[in-house]
Amino acid sequence: MYAFFKKRYIIPVVASVFLFVGVSFREDFFEVAKQIEIFTTLFKAVNSNYVDETNPGELMDKAIKSMLADLDPYTNYFNEQDVVKFKINNTGEYTGIGAVITRKEGKLIIKEPYKNFPADKAGLKAGDEIIQIGDVNLVDFKEDASQLLKGTKNTKIDIKYLRQGKTLSTQLTLDEVEIKAVPFFGKVDDKTGYIVPSQFNKKASLETKEALEQLKEGAEKIILDLRGNPEDSQ
Repeated sequence: MYAFFKKRYIIPVVASVFLFVGVSFREDFFEVAKQIEIFTTLFKAVNSNYVDETNPGELMDKAIKSMLADLDPYTNYFNEQDVVKFKINNTGEYTGIGAVITRKEGKLIIKEPYKNFPADKAGLKAGDEIIQIGDVNLVDFKEDASQLLKGTKNTKIDIKYLRQGKTLSTQLTLDEVEIKAVPFFGKVDDKTGYIVPSQFNKKASLETKEALEQLKEGAEKIILDLRGNPEDSQ
């Protein structure tokens, strides 16, 4: 009797569960597909018809982050640029040209090339304004131009830049870059040590400790200079 009950009733119940799950999945899939179609249509319309020029990448990035922010504080989206920044902040290592780049009035300017890294080896100096990357003229480029300086190790990038009114050109070869958390320390006088941390990554405490140990012989006071953290390392 038990075997008969099991065969006759349990199997249909299991089949009903699978049928319910299948129907639910199809309904969810249909709703997702419908909303994606609505969003795609709106996204295209905004980019094509908005009165001012839009940046599709920035619009999509904000849309995704706003959607996830409405869920909870723990569900986050990291785009490629966020991942690079996370890696730099935590390890001090990344692949790039090895320079701090600043954006001023739409211009891409070298603020500080790191010694013996790609930008320095290519002859770039602080104050140089990059005006062309590859075939892209930055005058007409409205998106984040610094993204054009990213890539895998040994990628070669031709650039043009302005220096004191003259147009120059060079080629950058992307390489692994390691940013020192404490690029400089020394003494301002016999009794005062001076330490300049520029990054707060996992190496910061160790490098600061090493600087302190070397300065403690004779130094009675320490200046910890926290000014001028880089705006953007490439």
